[in-house]
Amino acid sequence: MFKYTVCFIKNKNEILMLNREKPPIMGVWNGVGGKIEKGESPDEGALREVFEETDLIVDNYFSKGTVCWESSKGVTEGIYVYLYEVSNNVKLDTPKKTREGILDWKSIDWVLNPNNLGIADKVSHYLPVLLNEEGNYSIKYKNGKVHIL
Repeated sequence: MFKYTVCFIKNKNEILMLNREKPPIMGVWNGVGGKIEKGESPDEGALREVFEETDLIVDNYFSKGTVCWESSKGVTEGIYVYLYEVSNNVKLDTPKKTREGILDWKSIDWVLNPNNLGIADKVSHYLPVLLNEEGNYSIKYKNGKVHIL
């Protein structure tokens, strides 16, 4: 249904974030992810994108959903979102420059701080759902509010 994924990798109270160097979300912190390739399921695309952008191999997701919103043209757009939890023995020294931007572990409190203007739009609204709702769900983002469906 949707063409893109965004994936958040959690280790204790930190989330691996990417500050992208390319549009469409250039210059702000977001999860890793990207376009689902032809013939891939969203799950397969998410796993591939995590590996390509971080060199990490993650297991099954902890939490998964879709986030959708209405564009300025009245069209429903959306993205598949994933939360993976890794163990403490996963080593990824950051900050780390990649072809996509800069990877860095950020505290969950920092990411979700309402005064943080450096996080991608909508993340602070749906990431708490990912962190608190194990399993699968759908989120509709409308008028600045999250509705779990």
